[in-house]
Amino acid sequence: MNSSTTSMAVPDEGRPLVTPRTLTLACIATLALAWGWLPEFTVAVLSNIGLYALVAVGLVMLTGVGGMTSFGQAAFVGMGAYATAWLCTSPEAASWLGGIAGTALAPWAGLLLGLVLTFGLAWALGAVTLKLSGHYLPLCTIAWGLSLYFLLGNMAFLGGQTGITGVPPLVVAGVSLATPRALGVVVWAVLLLALWALHNLLDSREGRAIRALKGGRLMAESMGVDTARHRIKLFVLAALLAAVSGWLYAHLQRFVNPTPFHLNIGIELLFMAVVGGAGHLWGAVLGAALITLLKEKLQDLLPALLGTSGNFEVVVFGLLMLFVLQRFADGLWPTLARVARRWVRPVAPAPVGAALLSAQLAQRQLPAKGTLLLQAEAVSKRFGGLVANDAISLRLHAGEVHALIGPNGAGKSTFFNMVSGVADPTSGTVQLLGAAMAGQPSRAFAARGMGRTFQHVRLLGQRSVLENVALGAHLRGRRGWLAAMLRLDRSEEAALLAEARRQIERCGLGAHADTPAAALSLGQQRVVEIARALAGQPAVLLLDEPAAGLRHLEKRALSDLLVQLRAEGLGILVVEHDMEFVMNLADRITVLEFGRVIASGTPAQVQADPRVLEAYLGGADDELLEAAR
Repeated sequence: MNSSTTSMAVPDEGRPLVTPRTLTLACIATLALAWGWLPEFTVAVLSNIGLYALVAVGLVMLTGVGGMTSFGQAAFVGMGAYATAWLCTSPEAASWLGGIAGTALAPWAGLLLGLVLTFGLAWALGAVTLKLSGHYLPLCTIAWGLSLYFLLGNMAFLGGQTGITGVPPLVVAGVSLATPRALGVVVWAVLLLALWALHNLLDSREGRAIRALKGGRLMAESMGVDTARHRIKLFVLAALLAAVSGWLYAHLQRFVNPTPFHLNIGIELLFMAVVGGAGHLWGAVLGAALITLLKEKLQDLLPALLGTSGNFEVVVFGLLMLFVLQRFADGLWPTLARVARRWVRPVAPAPVGAALLSAQLAQRQLPAKGTLLLQAEAVSKRFGGLVANDAISLRLHAGEVHALIGPNGAGKSTFFNMVSGVADPTSGTVQLLGAAMAGQPSRAFAARGMGRTFQHVRLLGQRSVLENVALGAHLRGRRGWLAAMLRLDRSEEAALLAEARRQIERCGLGAHADTPAAALSLGQQRVVEIARALAGQPAVLLLDEPAAGLRHLEKRALSDLLVQLRAEGLGILVVEHDMEFVMNLADRITVLEFGRVIASGTPAQVQADPRVLEAYLGGADDELLEAAR
């Protein structure tokens, strides 16, 4: 046996051998083996933790990942609970269901009813609520959370404040799940299945789009993501998880009343997600366990200490929230994960086989060289009495680099936003590949064949370079949420990541593919944005100050890349302040001053134009002359 074989057989000294997956499976197996011998009270508490965690994991997706705060999830729990309780006990429901009423199928019909009602209500509320931003969004969730709570408590056919009793137990394959010990197994099985599915979702093309909702919506739209639709879908997903928890709760407790679905419980559920770690799925389980156990202890301890009854644990929860937000801004789970790194090693990405890479991504045939790609005619933008752009016309052809230059405040970025769909022109027309784009969102421009970078870098800082660049290829994939949850998208996902890695290496950042984007220099982050735009296989590439922050050799490499892209047939529109970079690269140049075009032509023509030299007073004219030499 040679030395290399021997070194592979012997693990590195001191290297942890436990992977996160192994540790997770070990914990699940331990809980499963111990379940039958745990005391009844412990089983009941663990079942409640599982129910709370199922709601909290939806809040992690909604708040920690998607950036939307909701205080009203307890109302959706009530929807699921009341739907099954009413359907299983109401004479009216029995007459509708016929032979199903009173059988083991009734609770499953109740689950279906609860999911349908929750889906419709959540979609309607989300369509209205999620248009709001800032503090208006959480205030609105408080309003409809209270409304649903009082609605449940004041409907006579739902039992009013007394509620509904006599809810039957679940029966699976002839086995009655009438006790917490029996139904608790189902609760934790559903929770673990949800965690698995949501982990798969986040580790996918759609997951990257979801992560971009928090702080990166403008960028995501420019990559082709329908952020409004994704926000509603995420809101509905969290609501459905809450409804499933409510359904299980009703058949665990065997009765329902409005009290467990009050706004206070909604706040506690949000506590669980934030304290555990709002951006981490397993943080929901940690937060649910911590808050539930604290509540059990404090409800007995605090009244005894204070000599009076009351919900004093809410005060403790508030103080705990302040402490966690101050000391552990991302929650307790990331801290726990950092401590565990000395014993747990990360799982290396599995090698991608040729069979997986055989998945074909959507391909775009680039137009022939010289084809008119982008046409702006008399485009103007006014903000009240301020004219940012005044009747600007510009044409970009395939196989051409067209530079847009001008002093600071000339209106270059405003024009960029109008020809990329970020902003609508006040007047004038924009055509992309022959199609009028009036009123179209930026994702429509991306679908039509446009990629772009931004003046101020817009990346997902905590995600790897590879994930950021793969987001640019969003429109080249087709698999949706359900396929991602069930891991039916692995072939397409492997092809997307392979394409992203190819563009990263093409742009000279191959060594940083797995590095968090925030750890790179500003110049490198700008190159990542270019790689992300190229991953979408655009026909038109808009670059907003791509050379800013780059060193001399990096600028030369960028120039070589753009020359290569021009030769491949891309049309490139670039805004840049580095005159030497522009003059050596551009085929045509358009010069703006105070929102108007003052010159347009070849680099030589522009450099000889007296209006351009006059616009660049204060030494910039020397820069232009130096670039001409």
